[in-house]
Amino acid sequence: MKSDLTRDAVALTEAVAELVRVYQFRDRDQICCHDISVTQCYALEALAQNGPMRSTALAARLYLDKSTTSRVVTALVRKRYVEQRRDPADGRAVTLRVTSAGRALYRRINDDLVAQQKALLADLDPDLRAGVTLAISRLARAADARFRSGFSVGACACAPQDDVPALSTSGSTTKGMTRGEHH
Repeated sequence: MKSDLTRDAVALTEAVAELVRVYQFRDRDQICCHDISVTQCYALEALAQNGPMRSTALAARLYLDKSTTSRVVTALVRKRYVEQRRDPADGRAVTLRVTSAGRALYRRINDDLVAQQKALLADLDPDLRAGVTLAISRLARAADARFRSGFSVGACACAPQDDVPALSTSGSTTKGMTRGEHH
């Protein structure tokens, strides 16, 4: 018999996986209409919401490596949504800033996404809407804090563990399956 915590963790894993899958496809379809990729949109959002930052800070915020961040930034600069300026504190460094065109694009995309969320939430009770939003926000902050600290889930989330079966996305167990193999 599974403990309540294990049962809830399995249910959360499945719910989050489904939510992410749905949102990824929704975001990809919506954002592609605006001439940028989903990753470029996340970068634009990070810069619009948090102000100018260096590429290394952007990479850390988005959990991207340096080369991927460089390609994303290059595309946004080429499209004139982001500009690169010398960092006033360190003339050798470059700071990324959203341009007025980038800010306008970010607002358009965000307005479209908010309209979609309103349609999803319209049939829910106001208390449930508030509770769902609060729960998702708390989970996101907790996950972010754990991932940024270098601690993911368990002692080593990516290594096979002989004594603990891993859950597949279908809910069945598979011994020795690594985390990346069932996503």
